[in-house]
Amino acid sequence: MKPTTFEEAIALTQKFTSKPSNEELLKLYGLYKQATEGDNVSERPGGFDFKAAAKYNSWLGFKGKSKSEATALYLELVEKIAEKYI
Repeated sequence: MKPTTFEEAIALTQKFTSKPSNEELLKLYGLYKQATEGDNVSERPGGFDFKAAAKYNSWLGFKGKSKSEATALYLELVEKIAEKYI
């Protein structure tokens, strides 16, 4: 199944019958945040919140990409991993 819009891609991820790998989830998160909010300008999480730090770093990894670029990459990634999880 090939999502053609951002909303379709989001809906498709909610139909996954098994959980993607942590690496895939982080990439989905980073691309989603970049596509919806743009560059990450928030402060880095401190302490031992490793999950929040990983999410922060994933989003930061897409810095400089336009919202439309991030959306296109998100659609590609969802299409690619949907084959494994639906």
